[in-house]
Amino acid sequence: MRQSAYKQFCPIAMASEVLCTRWTIPLLRELIAGSTRFNDLRRGLTKMSPTLLSRRLKELEEAGVIERRAVRSETGVFEYRMTDAGEDLRTVVEAIGSWGHKWIDKKQSLKNLDPSFLMWDMRRKLRAVPPPERRTVIQFLYPDLPLSRRHYWLVVEPQGEVDLCSVDPGFEVDLYVSTDLRTMTAIWMGLTTLEKERAKVRFTGTRDAAQSTKVWLGLNRSRAGDTSKTDELRRARAQ
Repeated sequence: MRQSAYKQFCPIAMASEVLCTRWTIPLLRELIAGSTRFNDLRRGLTKMSPTLLSRRLKELEEAGVIERRAVRSETGVFEYRMTDAGEDLRTVVEAIGSWGHKWIDKKQSLKNLDPSFLMWDMRRKLRAVPPPERRTVIQFLYPDLPLSRRHYWLVVEPQGEVDLCSVDPGFEVDLYVSTDLRTMTAIWMGLTTLEKERAKVRFTGTRDAAQSTKVWLGLNRSRAGDTSKTDELRRARAQ
């Protein structure tokens, strides 16, 4: 356990020693959203170094917030699960998200564009309802980005499972979505709508695939009334 930083018996000060270190709250966000494995946590925390992630996981485990479990069928693979103490932090993290949604200027977020995190967030919030009758592949293209970060594939299986690939998975593509990263991020955050930005977003593929993708990702409606972090986290937990 880290040496006490505040040296106060106040519960707020003591809790801050566990929760108010760099990257801890975003890490809890990922755990609450359902990520359990190290590599999945990294995909949701793209700017966090693996070394620091390992350290924060160890600190949370020592604090009793999470526990590490071995995956039986895979030697050397572990999952991180919230303990009862961790579960009690859900409302805390949700409240922080709600406060940020209400009081932080969202346009400032557009200065921190990150295609990997954007696509990972899409992947985990995509709800394949109704599910496709066969595998559906949606390729996102961001022509304004370097070639190595320009292409992403969302693969939706008939069972409703969703995978995200940054390397061509080799499947036939049903729908291409081409736009610039800023526009797609603004739509996803609810700062604008697909309808308003339709001149900047190009869909190429079957009509059914385009309609299904818009429904699965909630792009047919404004996210402005549905972007509170509380609701987002609740949807993520239902995954």
